[in-house]
Amino acid sequence: MTHELKNILEVAWLWQQQGLKMVLASVVSLEGSSYRRPGVRMLWNERGEAVGVVSGGCVEKEIYRQAQEVFKSGTPKVMVYDGRFRLGCEGILYLLLEPVTVSNELKLASELAFKNRIAIDAESYFIPKEESQPGMGTLLQFEGKSYALNAEPKVLNELELACFKQHFPPLFQLYIIGAEHDAVALCKAATAIGWEVTIVAAADEAKTLDRFPGASYLITPGYDDLNVIKVDKQTAIMLMTHSFNKDVQYIMGLRTYHPVYFGLLGPANRREKIIDKVLEFCPDISTDFLEQLHGPAGINIGAESAAEIAVSIIAEILSVIRKQQPMELRNKTGNIHA
Repeated sequence: MTHELKNILEVAWLWQQQGLKMVLASVVSLEGSSYRRPGVRMLWNERGEAVGVVSGGCVEKEIYRQAQEVFKSGTPKVMVYDGRFRLGCEGILYLLLEPVTVSNELKLASELAFKNRIAIDAESYFIPKEESQPGMGTLLQFEGKSYALNAEPKVLNELELACFKQHFPPLFQLYIIGAEHDAVALCKAATAIGWEVTIVAAADEAKTLDRFPGASYLITPGYDDLNVIKVDKQTAIMLMTHSFNKDVQYIMGLRTYHPVYFGLLGPANRREKIIDKVLEFCPDISTDFLEQLHGPAGINIGAESAAEIAVSIIAEILSVIRKQQPMELRNKTGNIHA
């Protein structure tokens, strides 16, 4: 959800520069089940424009209707939405509706946090019933400092309120090594779900960032200069150069890296040939590194086109980072959500 928070803060700043009032709706509690879980948010402005979603569409109109009261009064309120009378929903949602002001300090600090991959924590204080009350609201905390969206922290802490806490890790990042048409398709799919994408291309390919809609960066490091790739627990690498020799050299250059997912495009026998060649040049390469290579990358959905292969790869990455075994949901017992 980190990308959703980032988008909300960026849009809130733009709307604020236009002089528009804004109300942030946050799902802070849930009884039963819902389309999405607590922690999702959406931002409305007084013109009826919105960014973000909190449901499949059945709640949003009611949020905007009740937000009118907050636009007029400037006082936060809790909205309770009983979804048991709606198709597809079986729970009761508690939403905190609060006016939003993005200070210069929050804007600059959040931009640095996202850029430098610093985690953010949020605390939303609320009364667990339908009521308007000054002092309710959300604090964002990072690097030892707190930033309030609508009230001073000391005011919030004076009230006996319930608190919904949420941790936002750094944006999930995907390094796509390769610059062919299937890399473009994977880039589009990854950015559509909010991942930060960096394209790694060979300098002789003469590719530009414009070729990859949604990508944040395009870099062209040499095989011996791959330390520009920064790997943490929120990082996946997908190797798809379509060149056997390039794949071998990239793997050798990345042999000390352990991202949460490392994918290799192509059939299983190609993976084995690449590993054999790597072992010729680097016989001391660790077994742990080689065993982390997912090749062929993706899950079996019968993918044929570049776009379908991208869906397959994205699905496998999600299954790995969320520790889920791919299966048809109709065969899953218990809750749909992990």
